[in-house]
Amino acid sequence: MDFGLSPRADELRSRMAAFMHEYVLPAEPVYDRQLAEADDPHQLPPVMYELKEKARAEGLWNLFLAHGDRGAGLTNLEYAPLAELAGRSIIGPEVFNCSAPDTGNMELLALFGTPEQQDRWLRPLLDAEIRSCFAMTEPEVASSDARNIRTRITRDGDEYVVNGHKWYTSGILDPDCRLIILMGVTDPDAPTYRQQSMLLIPRDTPGITVLRDLPMFGYTDRCGHGDVLFEGVRVPASALLGGEGEGFALAQGRLGPGRMHYAMRAVGFAERALELMCRRTLTRTAFGGPLAERGVVREWIARSRIEIEQLRLLVLKSAWLMDTSGNAAARTEVAAIKVAALEVAHRVVDRAVQAHGAAGVSDDTVLARLYAITRALRIADGPDEVHLRTVARRELAKYPEESA
Repeated sequence: MDFGLSPRADELRSRMAAFMHEYVLPAEPVYDRQLAEADDPHQLPPVMYELKEKARAEGLWNLFLAHGDRGAGLTNLEYAPLAELAGRSIIGPEVFNCSAPDTGNMELLALFGTPEQQDRWLRPLLDAEIRSCFAMTEPEVASSDARNIRTRITRDGDEYVVNGHKWYTSGILDPDCRLIILMGVTDPDAPTYRQQSMLLIPRDTPGITVLRDLPMFGYTDRCGHGDVLFEGVRVPASALLGGEGEGFALAQGRLGPGRMHYAMRAVGFAERALELMCRRTLTRTAFGGPLAERGVVREWIARSRIEIEQLRLLVLKSAWLMDTSGNAAARTEVAAIKVAALEVAHRVVDRAVQAHGAAGVSDDTVLARLYAITRALRIADGPDEVHLRTVARRELAKYPEESA
């Protein structure tokens, strides 16, 4: 395995690191202040427009996209350290037009969209003219098993009609959200993994009602997490993404890179938390000396460094496998990094919170928000248990002679 970066990727990493230090991290308090002062808690703060313009001018734009001619054309391995750098700030990924759920939606459109769909939706997403959301999770069923989804997509002449109830539809409350990619059942009698399809639904289509904005451990997300009803929502048949019954196949097409992005951003979370913990414990004195001299604090720091390095290597191995052998060959590693990344990031953030004492649970640092995010992401995009099930099943398959 060779985890060395190409000259181009190394140059991008250097420029992004400088950009994060000079522009993004100093802008965090400005972003928070502007958001707090806005009439709409989901309105994009003016400073983000400024940051996006700077990033685009610097060529630090759409770096995640490997397909087509509008992305950077980086491999997964090349993009991984860039995702980590962006992940050091909660606002970082959006600055570079590399934030979820848009990244996954753009991947879907790039891979499976028709030329007309790409022109209508992918181009403005890549240009950050609009935002999008992904409607899959439902409150009435255990959505960790996507076969449980109840939302129905019914063909009616030249149209599809959607009826269902989705929640934690992330991004739908952003005023710039124009597109909903929805997954629902088109044929309940088809084979298990051919029952569902995806539709491209304009946000302003009649019959869509946002019932409430769901918090995440008490935090209101800028893009919003909607509890959404779809009642008699009609779209033309041309709104189908891919073919009928291809919903699962399409979803699998975006999972590998998407989970690598999540994992490397989590490495960035952990690195930020470890840095804050070190700085805090070196400058705070208790019981006759700096906190950093206490054995328990040194253990927190040492274990955090070890765990971050282990995690980074596992994610880089996954990225390397996806690049050299394909997503299917990396399935075990991709499942493993989704579990390991958020567990490690959450542990490191937890230690940093403890080291900061009262400040750690306040809004004076980013740690409380990171604590909530790292815990919530152990459920989002598939809970830990689903990925552990995948890893265990593939491990057990190595011993067929032992099966009863």
